[in-house]
Amino acid sequence: MKKYILLSLFAQFTLINFYATSLKAQPGIGHIQVAFQDAARNNRSIQTEIYYPSAIGGNNAAIDAGMFPVIVFGHGFVMAWSAYDNIWQDLVAQGYIVAFPTTEGGLSPNHLEFGRDLSFVIAKMKTEGANNQQSLFYNHIASTSAVMGHSMGGGSAFLAAENNNNITTIVTFAAAVTNPSSVTAAQNINIPALVISGSNDCVAPPLSNQQKMYDSLATACKFYVEIKGAGHCYFANNNFNCSFGEGTCVPNPTITRSQQQSASSDFIAMWLNYYLKNDCISWDTFNDSLNLSPRIIHNQVCNILNPTISFSNNNLQSTPARSYQWYLNGVLINGATTQFYTPQQAGNYIVKVTYYNTCEYFSNTINWTGLKSISNFQNVLVFPNPASNVLNVSLQLLNASSVSIAIFNNLNQKVLVYDFKGILGESSKSIDIVSLSPGMYYLDLIVNQEQSRHTFIKN
Repeated sequence: MKKYILLSLFAQFTLINFYATSLKAQPGIGHIQVAFQDAARNNRSIQTEIYYPSAIGGNNAAIDAGMFPVIVFGHGFVMAWSAYDNIWQDLVAQGYIVAFPTTEGGLSPNHLEFGRDLSFVIAKMKTEGANNQQSLFYNHIASTSAVMGHSMGGGSAFLAAENNNNITTIVTFAAAVTNPSSVTAAQNINIPALVISGSNDCVAPPLSNQQKMYDSLATACKFYVEIKGAGHCYFANNNFNCSFGEGTCVPNPTITRSQQQSASSDFIAMWLNYYLKNDCISWDTFNDSLNLSPRIIHNQVCNILNPTISFSNNNLQSTPARSYQWYLNGVLINGATTQFYTPQQAGNYIVKVTYYNTCEYFSNTINWTGLKSISNFQNVLVFPNPASNVLNVSLQLLNASSVSIAIFNNLNQKVLVYDFKGILGESSKSIDIVSLSPGMYYLDLIVNQEQSRHTFIKN
């Protein structure tokens, strides 16, 4: 009990101290305090501290011209929003509006309500920007947004993003498992996700917290970044309550606060610029940094690549994306905006796709010379199915042809390729699949630009 009373007293002291500091004018950063009301929850009052680009800076200062993406950030357990001045100072300078709901700051926080607060503030800020002519933010709120959070706030960000299409992306720091479970909520999150952790976090250890959330995410684009030697509290600035809790466990951080914040800041800047500002170059830089940085280890599942097109059943087919636009000889084909396209004249075909934003990716070129049918090869057999070590492919060719075999995993990522010269009549090929992990795969047979896709299971 003494421990919690001490924490509570220090929480109040820290809140008051940092609150006074936050009100000082900061050139380039405006600040306003708003109490939003959620009518759907008995007019629940959500006190929110908002920081935004402003040339003159200070409380209630005029916002700069332009449209700015909104980021809503959830604080950690008994941590005031003011501990995250490193976050708002960094992100506002890059052209973002950053909002901090200050609810659920006591010793018995309601994680579900906090997650709902984060979600509500994002929706409310967009409404203010679009409809409230009296609002400081009228005509200044972009359509994109992010929910972010640290520790308890990171776990609550998962609750906010569950089944929520109003949020563009989620980014968390040392997220802690919540009640209700943020791990379970992750199963219903389909927006791009960046989960950042510290390898020396003894408060919310990665193995039992962030990695579980990352593994459970349903999104087709998720990244896990673990900063070597990083702890739990250094994602924020100095905060007594967090430091007190971290001081009671091991391991301790082996890098400095500035080093930890520098590493996380670099990655979130590139991530947010890509997803919230359509900065296409940032995506390449982000991926290059993941592979080259000595400061982190990472894992990822994401298929943002140049698409691949093939010919199947008299149609051109693109690998999956969000939007499609087909071209013939470099000229846009009006109305050709689906994954499949039936060519009407000979020429060179490509497709342009987008995934999560307006960044464009172009496919390979297929030179189509006239309508063909799949009669060029018949009686295709892929066996045994399921297969363990060897997969056999047998087909009947009507003409001697080069045969290409490509195997894709269930994320449509190419994992094996084989080519052989088929002869007139029956041809076959045995494929070594020992290196494949157990699961479902697709096998594409391609003969003279014609494609036939088959599914098999690797034991």
